[in-house]
Parts: sequence; structure tokens; C-alpha cells
Amino acid sequence: MIDHAHDLACVRDATERLLTAAAALDNASLAEPSRLPGWTRGHVLAHLARNADALVNVLEGRPMYASAGMRDADIERDAPRPLDVQLADVRDSAARFQETGDAPADWARTVELRNGVTDSASRVPFRRRIEVELHHVDLGIGYELEDLPAEFTEREIDFLTQRFSGHSDVPATRVTDGTHAWSTGREGAEPEITVSGAPADLLGWLAGRRDGAALKTMGGALPQLPPL
Repeated sequence: MIDHAHDLACVRDATERLLTAAAALDNASLAEPSRLPGWTRGHVLAHLARNADALVNVLEGRPMYASAGMRDADIERDAPRPLDVQLADVRDSAARFQETGDAPADWARTVELRNGVTDSASRVPFRRRIEVELHHVDLGIGYELEDLPAEFTEREIDFLTQRFSGHSDVPATRVTDGTHAWSTGREGAEPEITVSGAPADLLGWLAGRRDGAALKTMGGALPQLPPL
């Protein structure tokens, strides 16, 4: 069962970790490449701020973004800002998200995200937590996938394997860290391929942050996953 209040508290903690770490940067390092192709660290922070506001829109029944083009333009506009402005924006937008999340609401209602995707409102805080945790890693400032809370890593693996379930281009696949197991890909009575490895490596592969070289496969090559 999804506990949105727990996830809101976890978002708050993850945001503070990110802000504390990012405060050690300077303007020059902010302009350096992040781990995301084509994005500087400034792009990552700008995206985090605008994503918080976009999820406020979702929770309040408005379109997440005015358009895909506007989303990208806003990130490009905000990416070159100095560090103090970036940090203030991330903090202020996060506070707006928390305030909206703390307001009484029907958390069982269905909300619409980007590209027509729908979900329960109760899962929006976890979606925000994904953004904060993974983009903290993407900054490339010492926070790695292995540093993510174990509870988050397990839930995000579950979230991503569900996302790829039923995808015709992904073979029926069993994913396991040796303790937990998940199924993903197209439907099949039995998995065609088994992928195993450490939780951080599985998450890195599923989230497009690692190439999967550290994973073991049985039954075939490591599946190629569609972009997120």
C-alpha cells in the first residue's frame, strides 16, 4: 500500500541531502557536465526546480507542463544561473511541493502526468522522490547509486520493472538481486532471460544510468530497454 505521507517525508530528507551536497559547488563547477548527456549540473538543478512546480500542477489538476517545448525551454533558460539562485529555486519549489502535498486531498484520485500518463495521486510523492534521488546521483558530486536508501532502491526497481512490463520489444525477463525477484518485459509463461546482480547495478541498468556490464544473465543477452 502506498503511503504518501511517508514518501513526502522522504522527499523532504532527500532534498535536504541534495541541497547540502550542492552547496559545496561553485559557479564554475555548476557549469560543468553532469552525468546526463548534454546537461550541465545547472541543467539538473533547473530541472529539479521546474519538476517540483510541475508536480504541484499535477496535484492541483492542471497540465503538468504547458508543452514539451516549454518544459525544455524553461530548463535551458534556468540552467546558467549562479549557484545561490539555483539552490534558492530548488529549495523554494520543493517547499511549494511539500505545502501542496501536506494539504488535505483525495489521494486515491487519478491524476495525469506527461504524455497522457495517469497514476494515483498517492504515487506522486514517490515520483518526486525518484527525481530528487536519481538526479542527485546525476550531479556527479559523490552521491552514488550504492548510497541510495535500500528501501528506495527496492521500490524503484519494482516501479521500473512494472513500467517495462508488457513491452513487446523486451523479452520476458526475471530480475533478481538474490533476495527479491521481479518480472518485466513481454508476457510469457516462463522468463526467457534472467538478469541478476547487486541492487544498485540493477537499478542503474533499469534507470539508464549504467550499461549493465556488472550484471549476470542467463538465457540470452542483457535486454535492451526502451528509453524512460
